[in-house]
Amino acid sequence: MKKLLLVFLFSTTALFSQNSDPTCEIVNKINALIQAEHIRPKPVDDSLSVFVFDNLINELDPSRNLFLKTEYNDMSTKYRTTLDDFILSDDCSFLTDITSTYRKALLRTKTVLEKIQREPIDYSKKDTIRFYKKSFPFYLKSEDIEKVWLKKLRYQILDDIAETSDNLDSIKANFKSIELKSKKLILSNEICRISTLLENNTKQEEKFYNFFCTYFDPHTAYFSDDSKTSFVASLSKEHLSLGMTVNLNEKNEIIIAELDPNGPAYQTGQIKKGDQIISISNQKETLQVSCASLESISNMILSESNKSITLTLKRNSGKSFDVYIEKQVMKDEENSVFSFIIGKDSKIGYIKIPSFYADLDGTSRKGCADDVAREVIKLEKDNIKGLVIDLIDNGGGSMEEAIKLAGMFIDYGPLSIVVDNNQVKSVINDPFKGLIYKGPIVILVNSNTASASEFFSSILQDYNRALLIGSTTLGKATMQTILSLDEHKNTDFLKLSINKFYRVTGKSHQYIGVTPDVVLPEFYEGIYQKESDFPTAIKNDSIQTSLKFRPYAKRSLIDKLAKNSSARLADNYFFTNIKKINVKIDKLVNTPKAELPMTLDAVFNQKKVLNSLWTEINTFNDENNPLDVYNSSVNQFLLGVYPNDKTINQHQMDNLKTNPYLNEAVNVINEFNSSK
Repeated sequence: MKKLLLVFLFSTTALFSQNSDPTCEIVNKINALIQAEHIRPKPVDDSLSVFVFDNLINELDPSRNLFLKTEYNDMSTKYRTTLDDFILSDDCSFLTDITSTYRKALLRTKTVLEKIQREPIDYSKKDTIRFYKKSFPFYLKSEDIEKVWLKKLRYQILDDIAETSDNLDSIKANFKSIELKSKKLILSNEICRISTLLENNTKQEEKFYNFFCTYFDPHTAYFSDDSKTSFVASLSKEHLSLGMTVNLNEKNEIIIAELDPNGPAYQTGQIKKGDQIISISNQKETLQVSCASLESISNMILSESNKSITLTLKRNSGKSFDVYIEKQVMKDEENSVFSFIIGKDSKIGYIKIPSFYADLDGTSRKGCADDVAREVIKLEKDNIKGLVIDLIDNGGGSMEEAIKLAGMFIDYGPLSIVVDNNQVKSVINDPFKGLIYKGPIVILVNSNTASASEFFSSILQDYNRALLIGSTTLGKATMQTILSLDEHKNTDFLKLSINKFYRVTGKSHQYIGVTPDVVLPEFYEGIYQKESDFPTAIKNDSIQTSLKFRPYAKRSLIDKLAKNSSARLADNYFFTNIKKINVKIDKLVNTPKAELPMTLDAVFNQKKVLNSLWTEINTFNDENNPLDVYNSSVNQFLLGVYPNDKTINQHQMDNLKTNPYLNEAVNVINEFNSSK
């Protein structure tokens, strides 16, 4: 976690190009669509100008070590409150000016880094460093550039040195040789990163367009043809893939973690688990992993437009070698519905829904709702006595799939009320008559349960059709559609928030999230980003409604089950200790930091505290007795037909056996059945 935070802390991204006329044309097309169709359009005024300018500058110089105070003041005076005037008058020349200033800052920084690279660093000089959670003011003076960068690099080198061993005495004994290696690596990467920013001028306007869009709400966004294709592919369980997963190790190296035996990477016969990725090429552009941003690396690997990739790999510190891979359409196992049975005496069905993916072509029944229906039918063949639907970390997806799925568990009646930008209300009714499953249901949710999954879970909660267990959800109750900015070109698109949906009660979970019936803690809940954390998020409200709907159980029964569950878990070892660890995480992340002395001892001790907390989180286990998790009769048969699925199937089962949220869901269903 810390490594990833540091990677992003010290990264910047080039944003602009020199051609302002096409930029203004696209921005004004975006604005025209937003003003006509957005659920809550706002005028292009000084408020927008300040928002866009501040976000652009923060993106360019998040650590405040590039722009001089005089440069920032000059740009701020000219543009901070006037970008709206430039845009409305079709003049985007301000981008050229900001680009020129940014490029000058990068070149200046590169010169300073090259100087530091040539000279020794004095680690005996007394100094301190402070980390800020939020951006601090621009204060950099020309005479302080080397001093500021030397401070940053000195800390990075000491931090890297502290990572080499758990024995401080050993590090001190070999400090000179370790420092030489760390300094060379870190300076080379920084210079390479700056050079990449200077050379790379692709897709620069997209960030600018998106800051303009997110002024209206966090989910309105600009898409190029490439980013739109990749986004649409992410809503499907099948897409172009290399058939491998990667991890970031403790040295910030990207390592191949898993290879799918059915995938193109494995079938090359040249790639092995544990290989280090040195560079990635799409035949047009090559990214050096050591100095490219994680975002750019991820985009190149995942982009649907990059149908072939060349990886430069290194194995066991040997010579690097190139492997050419052509992507194939593959099933994404991590984004596919799966099911198991819990318990032998009282069989409880379990279905995991990772996302509300859809069959966007409409040529096959591969959407999330149909997949869930198939799993329910399999489970029912084994006579399950209840069903757990797991929506933990389900970020949403297709609203159509969520509507279909809700309709499968509700006999008939209204599901939701949708309001458009003209305040016209429309009722979404159950598209299906009857239920696919009539037994008791528990839904698992958490802070990352969002959008379509919140929509689905809130419907079943309002109908008393399910009891919800977990943490309050993210809080997104708006719907988006993708529109072309120019139907003749189809190269630029807008993902636009056009509707807001309300529960059948007239209430909304927008901004505040869906509150579970049984609220349980989860790791990192104090630092997860919720809808309410976005400054431009649409606020919560309610509407008057006279909808008639018939709940499936008395609310008093749901409340009784929830009360008994909370009492049962009051002194639970797992959840009690999560709360204690979360206090430590919150203190580490959200509490203002004291100045840290720039010494090996201080940095080593800081790392020791971080590693201790990280170890405590990773090694923390539930003390509950392991659950009896196994495959349904149908899925057991299918594993015999498709043996390659056995590895991921076993991995999924192992993860569930000690899942305390699932354990309590089973307890709730068993109590419900016994009370009947």
